[in-house]
Amino acid sequence: MELEEITEVKQMGNLLISEPPLQVLPSLAIALNSVDKAIILQQIHYWITRSSNVKDNYKWVYNSVSEWHKQFPWLSEKTVQRYLKDLENHGLLITGNYNEAKFDRTKWYRINYEALDSLGATWGRTVPTNRTDNPNSKGPGVITNTNRLPETTTETTKDNSAANAAPEFPWQSVIDYLNEKTGKHFKHTNTNKGLVMARQHDGFSAEDMQKVIDHQCKLWLNTKDMAQYLRPSTLFRASKFEGYLNAVPDEPKHEGREYWTGG
Repeated sequence: MELEEITEVKQMGNLLISEPPLQVLPSLAIALNSVDKAIILQQIHYWITRSSNVKDNYKWVYNSVSEWHKQFPWLSEKTVQRYLKDLENHGLLITGNYNEAKFDRTKWYRINYEALDSLGATWGRTVPTNRTDNPNSKGPGVITNTNRLPETTTETTKDNSAANAAPEFPWQSVIDYLNEKTGKHFKHTNTNKGLVMARQHDGFSAEDMQKVIDHQCKLWLNTKDMAQYLRPSTLFRASKFEGYLNAVPDEPKHEGREYWTGG
């Protein structure tokens, strides 16, 4: 083979499989009338099979839209959000909220495998007759396709799966909560993430950050000279945060009634 031909093959090889591929059954893509939706659903199934998050007798996975977007980089973030919502509206995805922080709106997802089994009736298309491999199934009788392709995965050899890891600290929700309370528009930048995560590494919780935001808003929001300091760089600075938190008064306890200071 000539040198020019070898170079051409190497260049073409850059566009062929050299990383963990995203794969999906063509019949699922046909049933959903979308390859992208089929890949998203298959990827969620992959993480569910490896999830240790069991709530209400079902396995769940959770992620923000921006984190899901990283797994489907050829789509825009808004498109990923729209496709997730579309799968939810058609009853194939079920969502929940089991987050510890009350202001954390990160969605939890599980697949409605019963609806997936009857996908033909739901979408008006023909689907395979073999039943879905349901990781939430408690009994035998689930028929699987033993000749199916390797599962969709971005898994590394160390299996650093988001489904098996401890819940990611909801730093985006902290920024969103600050925006909600102040009417400002701080973004999910690496700088803001670094400030929030640094306080989390110091041992402070999302609830601690919520308390600081609530208390400082009460003190500064309606004060012209101080409102400008309601920003991540001030509230979550290492030299300031603990002092702000210790200034938060203890909540009064009322027997038989629970109070929460969140918005």
